[in-house]
Amino acid sequence: MADKKLVYIIDDEEAIRRSAAFMLKTSGYAVQAWASGIEFLREVRDLEMGCVLLDVRMPGMDGLTVQRTLVERGVAMPVIILSGHGDISIAVQAMKAGAVDFLEKPFERRTLLSAIEAAYDRIQNAGTSADRAAKAGILVAGLTAREQDVLRGLAQGLPNKTIAYDLGISPRTVEVHRANLMTKLDVRSLSEALRIAFAAGLGAGP
Repeated sequence: MADKKLVYIIDDEEAIRRSAAFMLKTSGYAVQAWASGIEFLREVRDLEMGCVLLDVRMPGMDGLTVQRTLVERGVAMPVIILSGHGDISIAVQAMKAGAVDFLEKPFERRTLLSAIEAAYDRIQNAGTSADRAAKAGILVAGLTAREQDVLRGLAQGLPNKTIAYDLGISPRTVEVHRANLMTKLDVRSLSEALRIAFAAGLGAGP
């Protein structure tokens, strides 16, 4: 197991645990799974460094609470949040707390593997947050002022309609700016855009 990258799956749905574990094992990863965050937190101190796939909605303790507890305990394992009920507010909370990515179920094999590789890149490049902030700042500086306003709104967890109201523009115009900023940042998902926004210091307040 030591020569394989480790992935820890925490999800109360057995079908998800089994399918994700099969997908990852056939892709060369070592996998361990838990049915609850409480069980995982009980054992996490004794585990080797790995990537955590963490479901949001679980009985007993939800995924965001588990993620926050890991941070409080100083556990530096990268976290990928999974949800069948994805919404922007949960994504923002997860990314602000340091999640590598936010995936909605059902997720494609390629999407999952890409997120896990990003998580392992973070492990290998630990301590380079200053570099990430600098690169993110350069990317954000390449956006127009209005695109930065829209990105800031997204980083605050606001829906398009609220951003439109706050900026005095139409929701359709917000959609256009959002599409343009995603292209300029060279990202394909909201979580990737949020990662850059937070690294650049956006989203801390109005």
